[in-house]
Amino acid sequence: MTDPIVVAEGLHKSFGGTRALRGLDLSVPRGTVCGVLGPNGAGKTTAVRILATLSDPDAGHARIAGYDVVREAGKVRERIGLAGQSAAVDEKLTGRGNLRMFGRLYHLPRRQAHRRADELLDRFGLMDAADRPVAGYSGGMRRRLDLITSLILRPEVLFLDEPTTGLDPRSRGEIWDSVRELVAEGTTVLLTTQYLDEADHLADDIAVIDHGRVIATGTPDELKATIGDRLDVTVENPAAMPAAMTVLSTLAGTDPTQTGVDGLSVVLPAGGLRLADIVRGFDHAGVAAADLRLRRPTLDEVFLRLTDRLTDRVTDREEPVR
Repeated sequence: MTDPIVVAEGLHKSFGGTRALRGLDLSVPRGTVCGVLGPNGAGKTTAVRILATLSDPDAGHARIAGYDVVREAGKVRERIGLAGQSAAVDEKLTGRGNLRMFGRLYHLPRRQAHRRADELLDRFGLMDAADRPVAGYSGGMRRRLDLITSLILRPEVLFLDEPTTGLDPRSRGEIWDSVRELVAEGTTVLLTTQYLDEADHLADDIAVIDHGRVIATGTPDELKATIGDRLDVTVENPAAMPAAMTVLSTLAGTDPTQTGVDGLSVVLPAGGLRLADIVRGFDHAGVAAADLRLRRPTLDEVFLRLTDRLTDRVTDREEPVR
């Protein structure tokens, strides 16, 4: 099913004189991962708080599984889970004790809360540590426990707000595996992250937010295609760098970036540019290239290009964004 389960239309939110959201629109198909990217202060967390019924918009509306997040907040809360930027578990309790406590807070009968706690501990590889105090857990184990507390009620939509911040690569990989497993079972995930490789690995679609509104959407590959392929060049003699830069800027129509004493990188025009043309241009300019390498841009490069373009269009009269 690809019908949208998360829909936001024209969301506005201000805090005093600070405009956090400026007409944000978002649509997330059921059973997918939507990666929400943006600079610090772009409005990502504000948008998540509204969608999770923790804050009301000043204007616009949003729906989760067809229910309005303001007028039908109770119905929405029955269908969502939320794991924030820091672990919300009690360090003095055991892992099992935390999950049982959350089950009771969600009004599950005692026996059902105990059974659900054991299911989740076993499923996410924490059963061996179930009866140890959380204070002795590693950072990755705490984040996994925090994640599964949001799954007590089997949510249709799970909001993950920077779930792997501060984790080592191995722990991040464990969280990624958990997210993939949830989506395979039908859960829709809205993921905010500062790690663009995380969005690249996990997200079916990406929404880039800046200055309180969505400025670009698409799959990771679609977004990369918008800025064209990138050519990396290594010259044999660093003294030839100025001539190489002139050739590349003339042929590509944009200034290359120097990546070292003998390296240049340039975004090629969307219509493409033949390597043979570049080699011919270097020959005419007397530039000997040790290496020419064509590659797709990274999501980091796409992100920087998109947000830089928006910054250029924002006037000095606009307020800062939370």
